[in-house]
Amino acid sequence: MNPSRDVVNSFSTGLLGLALLVLVSGCSSLYYNTMEKLGIEKREILVDRVEEARESQDEARTTFRSSLARFQHVVETPDTDLKARYEELRDAFEDSQSVAEDVRARIDSVEDVSEALFEEWQEELGRYQNANLRRASEQQLRDTRRQYATLIRRMHQAEARMAPVLEAFEDQVLFLKHNLNAQAIGALENELGRIRADVDQLIRDMEQAMAESDDFVRSLRQP
Repeated sequence: MNPSRDVVNSFSTGLLGLALLVLVSGCSSLYYNTMEKLGIEKREILVDRVEEARESQDEARTTFRSSLARFQHVVETPDTDLKARYEELRDAFEDSQSVAEDVRARIDSVEDVSEALFEEWQEELGRYQNANLRRASEQQLRDTRRQYATLIRRMHQAEARMAPVLEAFEDQVLFLKHNLNAQAIGALENELGRIRADVDQLIRDMEQAMAESDDFVRSLRQP
């Protein structure tokens, strides 16, 4: 064992980790700068990402509704093979988990570009020579920030609703996995009402977030 080599290796690993951290944190800035050189401003990127987040929420709404129907189907078809019922519930849970992860990623991307846009917008206010134009832009920035705050709050509210539904789905799948019998289906049936209520609330929150996304995109696209 060579202590000096261990120190060097540890130091190198630390430098590599730091370099990766700097690289990751700078990726967004590099991307936005490159897109700006291509004539695509952060405002346009924000619109695109909000629309993509809306699409992912719409897909999540459809998937969670479908998954609930599949859980309902398993409960209502007692003559079906238990293993087949377990596999159907497992697939429903995995589909729901996948769309939930996509929703979270889309929200993160919206927050990333919005932060960059608002920071740039605030900095540019100090470059105006015309006081009237500066005040108009400052008011527009305040209005956009206020509407964005409502939008992102709605998005996170809907995102948070996914967690208890996913947990309930997973609980049922795990229980059925190790209890392939009629009692397990009965336990699922007892929980179905609560799961349905959670999914209904999730869908309502998703629809509110989607409506807010539409309003926000329209406001940014106004001349």
